[in-house]
Amino acid sequence: MDELDHLVQAVLESPKYAAITPDLVRAIGARELANRRNLKEAINATKNKLHQVGGAYLSGRLDYAAWLAHLRTAYQSGDQGAFRRACASVMRHHASTKERLPILDTFYATTLAGLPPIRSVLDVACGLNPLAIPWMGLPPDVEYYACDIYRDLVDFIAGFLALIGMHGRAEVCDLVHAPPAHRVDLALALKTIPCLEQIDRSAGRRLLETLNADHLLVSFPARSLGGRDKGMPVNYEERFRELIAGKGWTVHRFEFATELAFLVSR
Repeated sequence: MDELDHLVQAVLESPKYAAITPDLVRAIGARELANRRNLKEAINATKNKLHQVGGAYLSGRLDYAAWLAHLRTAYQSGDQGAFRRACASVMRHHASTKERLPILDTFYATTLAGLPPIRSVLDVACGLNPLAIPWMGLPPDVEYYACDIYRDLVDFIAGFLALIGMHGRAEVCDLVHAPPAHRVDLALALKTIPCLEQIDRSAGRRLLETLNADHLLVSFPARSLGGRDKGMPVNYEERFRELIAGKGWTVHRFEFATELAFLVSR
């Protein structure tokens, strides 16, 4: 077994990283091995990168089976209010969706207003965002595709989509090295680019160019995970404008208390 195999094995043996797609661990690990003095340093650096792009956003005990049972009970009750409350309670376990809860009633209604009927959606680095489907105003026959780096989270999202009778699928993917390219009407890349660029500075541009969608909803956090502003909206807008410079795409900008969003049509 070579050093890279040892690194991948060591990282995946950690409970915190065991469910991450091995392809991403291997890709990050290969880069860290080339830049670090020894295997131990490379393992620690790989774990640190994985924490930055995923682990930092998940909080508490991730009891996917209990969450799905809770959602099933609420959904089968037929009480849409109770179901939305159940979805919101689960979304609190992921920092990205937790931050969006205060603006959820207006976020999709505002950013997606005026779009033609959406028949297919791709939600990349989805986290728990598919649980916001009840707020998206999508037609009942929409196809919803979701992907993330965690196998257990993806299995949970697949169960949720099946529960609500949503056509589509959830799958594991590595957006840095192999962004999905199948055709959809709308792609959601919510607070995704900053995470990808922690690994590869060119990954944000590559994602925007690869996603095969008529419309992209791209967003950035307005504050750090610790709640600090640090000029993030200004810096992220500058970065986004840099990424799309010369593309000729139509862009609409939306600013919310916790999130800066751009609807791109092309």
